[in-house]
Amino acid sequence: MQAAWLLGALVVPQLLGFSQGARGPEREWEGDWGGAQEEEREREALMLKHLQEALGLPTARGDENPEGTPEDKGAWETEEGHQGEEEEEAMPIPSSSPSPSPSPSPSPTPEDTVTYILGRLAGLDAGLHQLHVRLHVLDTRVVELTKGLRQLREAVGDTRDSVQALQEAQSRAEREHGRLEGCLKGLRLGHKCFLLSRDFEAQAAAQARCVARGGSLAQPADRQQMEALTRYLRAALAPYNWPVWLGVHDRRAEGLYLFENGQRVSFFAWHRAPSPESSATPHPLSPNQPNGGALENCVAQASDDGSWWDHDCERRLYYVCEYPF
Repeated sequence: MQAAWLLGALVVPQLLGFSQGARGPEREWEGDWGGAQEEEREREALMLKHLQEALGLPTARGDENPEGTPEDKGAWETEEGHQGEEEEEAMPIPSSSPSPSPSPSPSPTPEDTVTYILGRLAGLDAGLHQLHVRLHVLDTRVVELTKGLRQLREAVGDTRDSVQALQEAQSRAEREHGRLEGCLKGLRLGHKCFLLSRDFEAQAAAQARCVARGGSLAQPADRQQMEALTRYLRAALAPYNWPVWLGVHDRRAEGLYLFENGQRVSFFAWHRAPSPESSATPHPLSPNQPNGGALENCVAQASDDGSWWDHDCERRLYYVCEYPF
C-alpha cells in the first residue's frame, strides 16, 4: 500500500507537467498562425491600394481600414477563441513539428505594376515601329510606281510621236503613190495628169480622196484641157454617158464659180439645149445649164460630149482627179 502511494506521487505530477507542456506549444502555434494571417491580410490590402493608385481607380472604402472594423475584429477574436477552446478539447496533442500552412498566392507589388505598364508600352512601341517600317515600304513602293508611271508616260509620248511621224510618212508615200499612179495610168497633159475613179462619191468626199492621193478634183483651165479631158472620159466610159465630178462649184455665192484651189473659173462649157433649126422642140431632159439655182451648186462633166451640168453636191458620181507632174 505504501509502495502504491509512492508510485502515484511520482507519476501524477509528471502527467500534469506533460499536459501543460503540450498545451504550451499548441497555444504558441495558434498565436503564430493568427499573426501570419493578419500580416497576409495587411499585405494584400496594401498591394490592392497601390495597384488602384497606379491604375487611377478610386480607392475602396474598405482599403482605408485594412485591418477591418472593430466589430469584425471582435467577431474574429471571439470565433478564434471558441475555435481554440474546441481545439483544446477535441484536438489531439500535436507533434513537436507543426504541419506547414498552405502558401497563399503571391500578390502583385508596385514593382510588378510598373513592369506590367512598361511591358505594355514596349509592345505599343514595337507596334508603332512596325507601322513605320510598313509605311516606309509603302512610300518606297509609291515612289517606284510614280517613277514607272512617269517613264510609261514618256514612252507613250515617244510612241505617239513615232506613230504621228509614221502617219505623216504614210500620207506622203500615199500622195506620192497616187501622183505616180495618176500619171502612169491616167492622161498626162502638160504639167498635170488626169485619172478617172470609178467609185461613187459625193463631191466633197471625192475631193477629200483626191487630196489624200496627192491631187485634187480636175480643174480644166482652158479649152485645150477641156477637149483633152473630154476625149479621155469618152474613151474610158464609152458607150455610156456618165456624169463625172469636176473641181468646180458655186457654194460660196450663187453664180460665182470657183475651182477647188479658190481661183475663179474663167472658162465654161455649159450644156445648151438644141437650137430650133436642128429640132422642132427642145428635149425636156436637156435644158440649158446651169438651172438648179441654190439647190445645185456643184459641176459635173458629161462623158459623151464634155458639157457641164450643175448637180446637187450630195449626189454620188464618178470623179476625175488631177495630179501635178
